[in-house]
Amino acid sequence: MTEVSPYVPAYGEVDLTNCDREPIHVPGAIQPHGFLLAVDRSTRTVVVASETTAAFLGRPAGELLGRPLGEVLGDQLALDVFDVEASEVLSEPLRARLDLLSGAATDVDVVLHLSGDRLVVEVEPVGSSTGVSAVSYRSARAAVSRLSETSTMDELCRRLAHEVRRLTGFDRVMVYRFDAQWNGEVVAEDRREDLNAFLGLHYPASDIPAQARRLYTVNWTRLIADVSYVPSRLHPVLDPVTGAPLDLSFSVLRSVSPIHVEYLRNMGVTASMSISLVQDGQLWGLVACHHYSGPHRPSYDARSAAEFLGQTASQLIAGRQRSDDREDALRSQELLAALVADVSSSGRDPLSSLVADERLLDLVGAGGAALFDGDRVLTVGRVPHRAALQRVATMLARSDGAPTFTDHLASLLPSLSEVEHEAAGALRVGLGADRWLLWVRPEQEEVVDWGGDPHNKELAAAEGPDVRLSPRKSFEKWRETVRGRSLPWERWTADTAERLRNQLTSIVLGRARDQIAIAESLQRAVVLDEAPEFDRLQVLARYRPAEGSQLGGDWWDALDLPDGRVAVVVGDVAGHGVHAAAAMAQLRTALRAYLLEGHSPGHCLDRLDNLVGTLFSDHMATAVIVVLDPDRGTARFASAGHPPPLLVAGGTCEVLRVPPRPLLGVGTGRATDVDVEVPPGGAVLLYSDGLVERRGVALDETIERLRAAAADGPAGDDLASYVDRLMTVVPGAEGDDTTLVLLRRTS
Repeated sequence: MTEVSPYVPAYGEVDLTNCDREPIHVPGAIQPHGFLLAVDRSTRTVVVASETTAAFLGRPAGELLGRPLGEVLGDQLALDVFDVEASEVLSEPLRARLDLLSGAATDVDVVLHLSGDRLVVEVEPVGSSTGVSAVSYRSARAAVSRLSETSTMDELCRRLAHEVRRLTGFDRVMVYRFDAQWNGEVVAEDRREDLNAFLGLHYPASDIPAQARRLYTVNWTRLIADVSYVPSRLHPVLDPVTGAPLDLSFSVLRSVSPIHVEYLRNMGVTASMSISLVQDGQLWGLVACHHYSGPHRPSYDARSAAEFLGQTASQLIAGRQRSDDREDALRSQELLAALVADVSSSGRDPLSSLVADERLLDLVGAGGAALFDGDRVLTVGRVPHRAALQRVATMLARSDGAPTFTDHLASLLPSLSEVEHEAAGALRVGLGADRWLLWVRPEQEEVVDWGGDPHNKELAAAEGPDVRLSPRKSFEKWRETVRGRSLPWERWTADTAERLRNQLTSIVLGRARDQIAIAESLQRAVVLDEAPEFDRLQVLARYRPAEGSQLGGDWWDALDLPDGRVAVVVGDVAGHGVHAAAAMAQLRTALRAYLLEGHSPGHCLDRLDNLVGTLFSDHMATAVIVVLDPDRGTARFASAGHPPPLLVAGGTCEVLRVPPRPLLGVGTGRATDVDVEVPPGGAVLLYSDGLVERRGVALDETIERLRAAAADGPAGDDLASYVDRLMTVVPGAEGDDTTLVLLRRTS
């Protein structure tokens, strides 16, 4: 075997420490089975030429610089080249006869592409490798038909390997598929019978660096006709106008990385070709062709036909993948429709109903699921502890709540490796601010047969700086148990999660609207629209709902007692919505019953505390009661955690210090009754905390502001304007409902 050239690429030395950054598109050299000329498009003169012009044309590269292209290739071929350039259809090569150094006119393929402002002209003699079928339109069409007739992905890949080998004559042709981490697996193979099988072997991502994968998506075919070739340098290495190496991304003769050449030589490969398989602009895999019995250069026609098969197969693979995904997605949609219908009709809390149904797991093929609604974490199936779920949900969160997923949680947060047996992968979708639904998949242990130790690069680096880092030399089967990953999430699973999110949002909103309607009905039944009329007493009330008309827990009541006195109550149940409204209705009814039985205000509140603690363990409430004798003017007050009442009389306003018992529902303490005289014309003001509680302002300060405004009294008998004014004297209401009741003794 010929000794490898000491050639160093234009970008300098490379080894395994920097090969992933190697700018392989600007090597400053080509392979020697053809020659390259870069032409200035405005002057039509040669500005860069390869060393191989000496071997093919008998003229050194330096001698051609500045020469018109017609002088180098002949006027007719130069005219044909510029005609193709003008047509802007550079994908079709020219077939021409050219007088080469051998002295005989030779058929050549002339391949054109643009590189910046340069027209790159590559010329190679027409190849005639043995063992290669003749290429024609009919044979290529027949090969495409055979690919299209396959019915499964495996069959398609096997047929592709066979057809490419038949066209190109390589000893081994493999279809190589990438996974999500860019490790590759040989999924199909057609080979010489005496060669060992590579089918099923995996190769680590480091074998094909990222920049090489990017180049495969723009230039679908790459040939190395002789692995032991001596690179032919370009002259000059730097373009005299741009000062940069010529970009050879689209070149058919581009010299390849010395690291890759050494890798192939370590495998015993003497010639190589690859064809890209691309899906939606992403590299799906490669058709990798290897030869072991010396140089091998299929004709440009054969390579083009093989590339066409690769492009056709790419479309067929995409179609097969979409078809498979479509079937899975359709099954999932049917399951989703049934699940949503049952959740909608269950009459239960939709979130609890959803998570109680194991079909939620079947929906995306998960082992467990968890839902956080802001207060509680609901789970089904096998999930890690709550703290781990919160970390995963936070880590995968997106501001718009769109689905996100990973099959390797430990790579995002190493501490999660402790829960891999329950959650090695996760799919998250947002359900609103700080709310989420999370599916998890357990670790999927996998036994992988590698084509050599995949950790070679790491092992070599560990040996120290004095060891040359070169490609691995061993390609013996190396078996490893891969752990820490779940089965990968397919794209349709994210689409299903998004559909469920949208439908769940609709269900929750619909259920919320129903609850609001129920709560409004309850509130209308409890909160009086107008105050009742009493002898020798005036009662006025105002109610202001919370921001956005959110239903609150405020209520007020006024009723005649059997002994001729009048009872007035203002209460507030903590919370909003239907639950608060339902609790409010029951408390109002109970308190009415206690008062009508003749109990004192304090005793009524003590009994109400026991009711709240018994029936409404998740609710607390406040209330203030006044029972007024309109004849004698005596008033008895009691309070449970409520703001103090006010007494307005004789141009003054007094804060009545009624000792409050603890909140209703706490179950401790006793209420104290306080007796106060209300003179004729005097008034009592009862109100809820929404009137005076303001964030960042002391309660005593806001109550004093209310007291000072109330002391001014009404203008004449205009109580309505007076009450309306008091509703606004403390500015900055912050999302709570507000109630104010005035009870005035007229005589």
